[in-house]
Amino acid sequence: MKLKNLACAVMCVAALGAATSANAAKDPKDIKIGYSAMQLANPWYVAVRNGINAACEELGIQCVVLDAQNRVDKQLSDLENMVADKFDAIDATPIDPNALEGLYAQAQKNGIITGSLAQIIKNSNLEYGMDEYQYGYVIGKQAGEWAQKTLKCKGKVVLVTQDNIEATIRRGDGMQEAIKEICPDIEIVGRQAGANPELGMKVVESILQQHPDLNMAVSVTDAGGVGAYQAMVANNAVGPDRAVFSGDATPEALALMKEPDSIYRGTADLYPFKGGYESVKIMYDMIQNGAPAEPVVKQLPYGPVSQEDVVSGKYKTE
Repeated sequence: MKLKNLACAVMCVAALGAATSANAAKDPKDIKIGYSAMQLANPWYVAVRNGINAACEELGIQCVVLDAQNRVDKQLSDLENMVADKFDAIDATPIDPNALEGLYAQAQKNGIITGSLAQIIKNSNLEYGMDEYQYGYVIGKQAGEWAQKTLKCKGKVVLVTQDNIEATIRRGDGMQEAIKEICPDIEIVGRQAGANPELGMKVVESILQQHPDLNMAVSVTDAGGVGAYQAMVANNAVGPDRAVFSGDATPEALALMKEPDSIYRGTADLYPFKGGYESVKIMYDMIQNGAPAEPVVKQLPYGPVSQEDVVSGKYKTE
C-alpha cells in the first residue's frame, strides 16, 4: 500500500511539474527579440533581417532590427535600450565584440537570452559564428583561379576589405593569401577598407587613378564589390581581362553578374537568411525552456558562386 501511495505521489509531482512548465511558457505575442546589425547599408544584413522577420512571423513574436551604422557607441546604446526595455532576447553582429561582453553579462543576469551572429561575443548563449579566414580564402581562391586561367598570374589586383573592423581582418588575410598562393607573381596594388558600396567605389576609383591597367578588384563583401564594379565600369576598366570578385551572394551582386558582358565574375554565399532565421528559432526555444548551461554553437555555411552558375540558373538563392 505504501508503495502504491508513493507511486501516486511521484506521478502527482511529475504532473504538477509539467503543468508548472506549461504555465511558465510565455505567450508568443508577448515575446520581443532584438537584433543589432553592423550596418544595413550592407545588403548581407538586409538578408539577415529578412530571415529574422520570417522566423518571427512564423512564431507570432515581435522583432526589432536596428542599424548600428558601423558605430560601436550606437550599437552599445541600442542594445542597452533593449535590455532596459526588458526584451526577452538580444542578438548582434558586433562591431567590437569586447565592447558588448559586459552588457551581455548584465542581460543574462536579468534573464535575457543573448546571441551573436557571424562575429562572436564570447559570453553569448548562442554563438552562431563563422570561420573568417576560410570564408575569405573561398573568395580569394575564385579570384586567383580566374587570374591563373585568364591573366597567366600576371596583372594587378586591389583588395577591398573590412580591416577597420578587427573581427574581419582575418577574412581579408584569407582572401589575400589564397590569391598569392595561386598566383605568387600577381601585383597587389592596394588593400583598403570599403565596407559599403560608396566606400568600395572610392577605394577603386583612387586605385584606378594610379593604376588604370588594374585587372581585378576583390572584396570581402558584396557591398564593397558592388562599389568596386561601379567604379571600374565608370572608368571603362572593362573587358575580358578585368574582373570583380566578392562575397555574400546578395541580390545586388547577382543582378550585376547577369548584365551583358559583365566583369562581375564571382561571389560566395554565407547564407545570411538562414543565419537570421535559425538564430531566432534557437533563441525562442531558450526563452521558452531556459538558457542552456553551455552556449549553443553553430557555424554559417559558405561556398563559391560563379558567374556561370548565376547566369545559367544553376545557383539558387535561399
